[in-house]
Amino acid sequence: MPDETGAVLALATRLAREAGAIQRARYETGVGIATKSTSIDLVTEVDRACERHIVDALRRERPADAVLAEEGSAHGAAGAEWRWVIDPLDGTVNYAHGYPCFCVSIGVERDGMRRVGVVYDPLRDELFEATRGGGARRNGRPIRVSGEADLGRALLATGFAYDVHHAERDNLDLLARAVKRAGGVRRDGSAALDLCCVACGRFDGFWELKLHPWDVAAGILIVAEAGGRVTDLSGGPPPASGSEIAASNGAIHAELLAVLGAHSS
Repeated sequence: MPDETGAVLALATRLAREAGAIQRARYETGVGIATKSTSIDLVTEVDRACERHIVDALRRERPADAVLAEEGSAHGAAGAEWRWVIDPLDGTVNYAHGYPCFCVSIGVERDGMRRVGVVYDPLRDELFEATRGGGARRNGRPIRVSGEADLGRALLATGFAYDVHHAERDNLDLLARAVKRAGGVRRDGSAALDLCCVACGRFDGFWELKLHPWDVAAGILIVAEAGGRVTDLSGGPPPASGSEIAASNGAIHAELLAVLGAHSS
């Protein structure tokens, strides 16, 4: 890979592992918890500590790069060549409750195109990574999506936005349809890890509504480089905003979109 892409990947990997170590050290220790947009949209002191650690390192080591991070850290000129899109702790609700499904997600764009994706699960010590055109790996070994071609045997994953208590567009109708058609549906509460599970064949497909750029910036690239397909619910390019996303092994994608498509209007 080009030298700078390799350097960016190495830095993203190092920072993800360091933030993961913070999460592991503070896990189930009674961390401080606050709310954001709704009563179920949580943020912990660990989210903020991980973001601060990553962003401070980027300011020192790559000061010309732009940063977009979930807990509000942003810097760099709008026209910066490289942009880091960071979820310092994806799965905060899980983390706050001691449910062992959370991660660090770091996606890096160059001139607006996804170039590097890193997701680190600190409890399983699994590091997923991808570079554009360079394939996807888990702990250094290449990964591929599953070969399942029948939605009726497929294991899917999904999730719900924090406004699920009152929003009209809440994903519940899609969940009901998918449960009736798929082999199974799981809801683990970390979109970044769900995407990585599609990439390595644990899940055959995933969809969700109302995500954010930091939720999907790394995972979209990891799925694509593992041979999967990622679109919006109509089959078009996935929006960088994360407003709607469908990811799969490719073989079940058309069938998955047929189940989800009526909701995308």
